[in-house]
Amino acid sequence: MEDRSTGTRPAGQTAALLTMAGVAVLTMTTWFSASAVVPQLRDDWSLTTTEVSFLTIAVQLGFVVGALVSALVNLADVFPARRVLVISAVLAAAANAGIVFADSPEVAIPLRFLTGAFLAGVYPVTLKVMATWFREGRGMALGVMVGGLTLGSAMPHFVNGAGGLDWRGVIIATSGLTLLGALITQVRVHDGPFPFARAPFDPRQATQLFTNRGIRLASIGYFGHMWELYAMWAWFLVYFGDSLARNGYADTDRAAALGTFAVIGIGAVGCWLGGVLGDAWGRTRTTAAAMAISGSCAILAGFVFGGPVWLVLAVGLVWGLTVVADSAQFSTIVSEVCDQLYVGTALTVQLAIGFTLTVITIWLVPILRDSVGWEWTFAFLAPGPAIGILAMLYLLRLPESELIAGGRG
Repeated sequence: MEDRSTGTRPAGQTAALLTMAGVAVLTMTTWFSASAVVPQLRDDWSLTTTEVSFLTIAVQLGFVVGALVSALVNLADVFPARRVLVISAVLAAAANAGIVFADSPEVAIPLRFLTGAFLAGVYPVTLKVMATWFREGRGMALGVMVGGLTLGSAMPHFVNGAGGLDWRGVIIATSGLTLLGALITQVRVHDGPFPFARAPFDPRQATQLFTNRGIRLASIGYFGHMWELYAMWAWFLVYFGDSLARNGYADTDRAAALGTFAVIGIGAVGCWLGGVLGDAWGRTRTTAAAMAISGSCAILAGFVFGGPVWLVLAVGLVWGLTVVADSAQFSTIVSEVCDQLYVGTALTVQLAIGFTLTVITIWLVPILRDSVGWEWTFAFLAPGPAIGILAMLYLLRLPESELIAGGRG
């Protein structure tokens, strides 16, 4: 984590990392705000299984549309990053807060779509800004960033599980946290000593994923990872609640919410660990190992369903630790092998396609649960990590791996 030209750590690097991680925690709380209060919304609005799914799917679809538009206009590379981040976070908070005035899923689902669309101006931009502070140790830095995003995604479950708030209170609290993140960004965030040059508008740069072999393989790995990640995050609350209910556990809603916060939140530690290992051991090896463990947990989750609470939670914690540990490393690889003028655009395209895949699995999980039960449902997520492992091990054998993690691959 040293400046190559002087051999010293850039001034303010640690403060920037902590600030941006805090911004990530705060701004991403709106992502799962509705999913966290599904039990309450199901009672208040008499939601069907499909409507419950679309409260989360709408965010994913909105993110995809927002990311595609952003990539086509090179938003993250042409315009000042702080301005894009602040405006996007404010708009995401406003769209999320609008759900308080909704009285049906027909109103809430479009607002969730807008929330996701505006968050497309937050997630890729935070990663790009953090990359300007690090040349050495970039994997660790982006790992901490995605860890912040992970903790932010888990926070609504904590707010809900802590009790004392109805679902409207959870929505208001998460919107307020996102606004706080925007304020901190405006006051404290700026590019580091290794900024990417301001790029001219060039919509052709959105095709780097298809023309650059390194980006293409890193993206295949990322897509396999995404096939598993958001379906697990979106449905672990229901899975754990059903498992507790089978055991006759009292107050399943609160216990499931707190358990889900722990399972998703521990991913923040996994992201940091993945970053440290990615820098020291190589990103392709680290991502392959993480996907091997998380994919195994996806299968194992069915076998422990309905078993002792400690066992179900233990499997969930290992799964939560590893399922997102590799996420930042795919983004870091892209930042290392792509055209340096268009890092933001390349990251945005990768994210857009990855989040499109999440729509399929989030929609598929409740259907599988109703047809084959929780005993086999999550096993259908395992092929994604398996494909990702093959892509990353293949990338390790190619000349492009010399550009990754200082030549470690």
